[in-house]
Amino acid sequence: MVHTEEWKVRLYLFEKEGTTTARVVLDTGTNELTGHGVAHRNPVDSDVPEIGDELAAGRALNDLGRQLVGVADRDIEGMNPPSEGRSAGPRTGWPMPDQTPEG
Repeated sequence: MVHTEEWKVRLYLFEKEGTTTARVVLDTGTNELTGHGVAHRNPVDSDVPEIGDELAAGRALNDLGRQLVGVADRDIEGMNPPSEGRSAGPRTGWPMPDQTPEG
């Protein structure tokens, strides 16, 4: 079965006095999630706004990703109630890089 979706992502960056704030909004058409991220420039560092943008945006996307995986976990849990002896951890079947099964 082929399944195609288009989700819209909007990323907003705000910089004021060495602090960059990012907000990323994911609109799936049926749900909307918002991630947030902040980057603070050390006063002794050079003023390079692009670096603050990258850090804040990356942190906002990271926050959004954690939320999206949480939504998927809750959806899976709702479809398949935990059985006796089921282990805790990622239920999506897609291990995170630092959670790859050994051997």
